[in-house]
Amino acid sequence: MPDRTTYLVLPGYQNSGPEHWQSRWEAAEPAAFRRVEQADWDHPEPVDWVARVDAAVAGAAAHGPVVLVAHSLGCVTAARWVAGASAERTAAVRGALLVAPADVDTAEVPELVGFRPVALAPFPFPTVVVSSTDDPWVRPERARAFAAAWGARYVEPGAYGHLNSASGLGDWPEGRALLAEL
Repeated sequence: MPDRTTYLVLPGYQNSGPEHWQSRWEAAEPAAFRRVEQADWDHPEPVDWVARVDAAVAGAAAHGPVVLVAHSLGCVTAARWVAGASAERTAAVRGALLVAPADVDTAEVPELVGFRPVALAPFPFPTVVVSSTDDPWVRPERARAFAAAWGARYVEPGAYGHLNSASGLGDWPEGRALLAEL
């Protein structure tokens, strides 16, 4: 059986609805894109969220390479996972697309305080951070600082808010092109 890439979808706080680009990508290619389900999307627990990412990577790695596709708090979760994961586990990951990383260090949302501080360890695989110029959850300079700390390429597509379903991205072909580069 040939290796196949599994794209692990890491939504953020309160999950990604059906019109979100993450959900659309999953619906278009259900064999390739798999959402990492969390026990409680509305009351996230960092240890639990990271453990579910770790288990998902371990499971997917048995079938081939893994790529992380994260949005918002999912980016912060991926950073926490990278900071604490074994070298063996991170070696299974071929790359990461981190979109609209939420700056939980400044967010005034009690449910997100447990994710402070944002982990800033370098990612040991190719990574792209995408952040818009008017994202209400992260200032551009902070998104650029995350990308620099994580050793990621930084892409700023313009003013698209939080790069979610409210941004009107639809299937977001520009995002798929960035993913293909990984």
